[in-house]
Amino acid sequence: MHRLGGALGGAADADGARIEIRRAAARRPVGRILNAMTKSAVPRRHLPSSPFKAPVEQPIRQFSVGDRVTHDEHGLGRVVGIEEGIAVLVDFGSVQKRILSPYSKMAAL
Repeated sequence: MHRLGGALGGAADADGARIEIRRAAARRPVGRILNAMTKSAVPRRHLPSSPFKAPVEQPIRQFSVGDRVTHDEHGLGRVVGIEEGIAVLVDFGSVQKRILSPYSKMAAL
């Protein structure tokens, strides 16, 4: 029977070494690093030579205090506070919510 040592922290037979390696592999988070590396943090830029149209940037919606708004999830509300370019505070009657920019689910009435 073959004996292994050193990297596994002591002498062990070949079968014991294989079992220990399997246990170590089972504890390792599989794919976590790979997933973090494959997702881009920034959107891709459009090349002028591309045959596809450049994505159209939507204008940032501007709200003022007192505006009546509707939200896809929360319904009708009134803007009660503004953080310029970051968020708006909306009173939906039973609850106040801080809605972050770009306000894709919210529209002014």
